[in-house]
Amino acid sequence: MQKIAIYPGTFDPVTNGHVDIAKRGLKIFDKIIVAILNNPIKECFFTVEERVEMLEGSFEEFPNIEVDTFDGLLVDYAAKRKSRAILRGMRAVSDFEYEFQLALMNRRLNRDVQTVFLMTGLRWIFTSSSIIKEAATFGGDIKDMVPPVVNEKLMQRRQSRPRKL
Repeated sequence: MQKIAIYPGTFDPVTNGHVDIAKRGLKIFDKIIVAILNNPIKECFFTVEERVEMLEGSFEEFPNIEVDTFDGLLVDYAAKRKSRAILRGMRAVSDFEYEFQLALMNRRLNRDVQTVFLMTGLRWIFTSSSIIKEAATFGGDIKDMVPPVVNEKLMQRRQSRPRKL
């Protein structure tokens, strides 16, 4: 039986830290499904379609990484996709409490789905989608922190709407 993990997130936008977690997850799992939650409550900078496009571009050389979207509970999506694992990345101690609460809730909702945490590589420990967007807004050079497709999309957005990322 294939070991499949769901790597959920907003990915608004995907960073090299996200890519690092997914690639390292492939050392544990046969397949990673990078899944974007369709959350109408959360206001995102990029549309779901744009995020899917950026993720697919970021993982095009990895046939065992799939990009998908889902609605509803993560554990229900995991069961539907025949996955028994949720892959999560943690940057620092500040991530732990929130991630711990999510993992406990998911375990309460479905005991067959386990959460696996990977520590972000030291190179990406300070990187977050929010910080990337803010730096790009003010003309910061973020090309070493995001996949090329994301850098290009952010630069296009900045040129079309300066200072309004």
